[in-house]
Amino acid sequence: MVSLLTFGSIFAAQDSSRGSKADSARQQAKSKQVKARAGQKIAVKSKTKSKSKPKSKPDDVAERKRPSFGDIAGLHSAPDALALKSSVAFVIDQDTKEVLLHKNELAVLPIASITKLMTGVLISEARLPMDDLITISQDDVDMEKGSRSRLTVGTTLSRAELLHLALMASENRAAHALGRTFPGGVSRFVALMNMKAAELGMTATSYAEPTGLSSRNQSSAKDLATLVNYAHADPTLRAFSTSPGYQVEVGRRTLQFNNTNRLVKNPDWDIGLQKTGYISEAGQCLVMQAKVAGRKIIMVFLDSAGKFSRIADAERVRRWVESSPVVSPRLSPLATLERSGQSVIQ
Repeated sequence: MVSLLTFGSIFAAQDSSRGSKADSARQQAKSKQVKARAGQKIAVKSKTKSKSKPKSKPDDVAERKRPSFGDIAGLHSAPDALALKSSVAFVIDQDTKEVLLHKNELAVLPIASITKLMTGVLISEARLPMDDLITISQDDVDMEKGSRSRLTVGTTLSRAELLHLALMASENRAAHALGRTFPGGVSRFVALMNMKAAELGMTATSYAEPTGLSSRNQSSAKDLATLVNYAHADPTLRAFSTSPGYQVEVGRRTLQFNNTNRLVKNPDWDIGLQKTGYISEAGQCLVMQAKVAGRKIIMVFLDSAGKFSRIADAERVRRWVESSPVVSPRLSPLATLERSGQSVIQ
């Protein structure tokens, strides 16, 4: 702005020194035109600058976060006595089937990697050779969410190692490879996942693939409590899902994987089975079986608001159960399940 205005002033000073009134008048008019044009240019630049460089906000990241299905349904507005951050919660006594806490437990939502618990059930019960070697292929690469994996294409591990990584570290390629190499391939594996869910009385549950990356894998908290109850009877699933860490040999490298649930390392907890999950459509999810105050408790938290809030919700429930025994429980429609696969509603 300064250079343009100065340029117009020089024109006026030079013309007035020549002593010609007419020339001076013309140059003054010209100077005014130059100034006017300069003002227009400055105004245009100012508008362009305001569009190209908007003021940044500290919550830009939060604004870009995709709403979960629970957000869209307004489930977070439901009150509960513990002020949980999860929009869905279901807590029961595993032995008595007493419902200790319930919040939107019938809502059907995406369940993310909680899906892998059913994947584990099928692999374990199929009695396939656990030492069979399986190679990660391009088909196992996530093309839906673009998630990363340390298991590069060409990595070869045993079926047991892949199952361990799928349950403990929530390894997507491991889970997909388990379904892909199942007799009949992924399509048959998914069909069996849905058949098993129906067999267990999980009427609100449907599976589309074995990893949980698809938002079409959906269930309710009540159904997932049934699944946790059933899966807990399998020693392999208990051991693999609760190990704090695990190493695998890949070529000349040793890869260290850690449990996605930090509570397994917490001495205040006695966890018998667990699985975490997250995709944006599902929010943060967690299912667990744990001993609390001498009782076997099953906890389900879906669509939790933040990265650590599902853990905080579990801590709230544990402290509450330890300090406030239930006086008037109501019966839960949780299925008690025999290992034959038959479901008996109590």
